[in-house]
Amino acid sequence: MPQALADRNEALRIRANDADTLDSRGFVNLQLGQLENAIIDFSAALAINPKLASSLYGRGLAKLKKGDRAGADADMAAAKATKSDIAEQMAGFGIT
Repeated sequence: MPQALADRNEALRIRANDADTLDSRGFVNLQLGQLENAIIDFSAALAINPKLASSLYGRGLAKLKKGDRAGADADMAAAKATKSDIAEQMAGFGIT
């Protein structure tokens, strides 16, 4: 997993402010338990693309793990409003 993080960092060095790469790094940080970094990455991706359902959902998961139920619910509802099957899609990737 640390190599995955290094790969995303290098991709962002080459192409800064890429929403998809920030989203991807957010999920790596989420899986590593680096919740604040995950929230920062997802928020940065959403600043570029506010309708990126995966970042809304991922940020919701990170907030939930931090104990912010209201923030998590808001993000997850926004993700589902944008992409109704986002929870199932993420579960298919092992992200719950």
